[in-house]
Amino acid sequence: MSQHFKETPQNAITESGIARVIPCKELDIGDPIKWLSLGLQDLLRTPMLSIFYGVIFAAIPWLIFYLVAMTGWHLVILPSIVCFMLIGPFLAAGLYDISWEHEKGHKPTLAHSLRAIRRNAVNEWGFGILLMVLMIFWLRVASIIHALYPQHQIENVESLMPFLLLGTGVGALFCVAMFLITAFTQPILLERKVDLATAVMTSINAVWVNKVPMFIWAGIIFTMVAIGFVTGFIGFIVLMPLLGYASWHGYIDAIETKRERNYV
Repeated sequence: MSQHFKETPQNAITESGIARVIPCKELDIGDPIKWLSLGLQDLLRTPMLSIFYGVIFAAIPWLIFYLVAMTGWHLVILPSIVCFMLIGPFLAAGLYDISWEHEKGHKPTLAHSLRAIRRNAVNEWGFGILLMVLMIFWLRVASIIHALYPQHQIENVESLMPFLLLGTGVGALFCVAMFLITAFTQPILLERKVDLATAVMTSINAVWVNKVPMFIWAGIIFTMVAIGFVTGFIGFIVLMPLLGYASWHGYIDAIETKRERNYV
């Protein structure tokens, strides 16, 4: 499949000097659907490996809810989420490795996918810690917002509106920031021997340059995660591997390389 590289416009991100920014390509509005299609092909090629990772993704939130229900100790949520934020990048790296093996014409194996994290271990761990810190920060901000509007002061819908507006606004800003940081950071770290700052700044730049396609991609992710929750996390068994594979194809479609990539 041929690819046409376009010169990436310079902006405040690429000229910030904070870190090296790998150039990105301009995406088309229909590219996220293409990524899903290619991700589905990877899933169908390796159904057992996909289910293995999907079960783990489904089991972690189920375990968190089970512990809360069994113990009634809601404080278990925080350490559980912290663990998940550290484990999540490693699980995603395994899925990216499977798609990468398909691209290279190799047969993916569980052992090879589990070793994927070792390619850039220090920065992968750094990425997990960064996600953990951001999640803890969000939980603390949410606690402050909740403290500003205690339940005994909320008597009707009108008095509830400031709480909803503030919480929704802050939550939306946090989600945007997380998406900018995480959209392509993990696959960049997996494939390229670069530092965490370079990977993060490259991800932010690629999303910023391609706002409309990436907004559509964010909507697809949100929808699939919502379906996973509605189905009691069972949907994650299929949806999380599909998202992982599609994210890899999004990465190789968005970030420039010196050679042409093979999609299928």
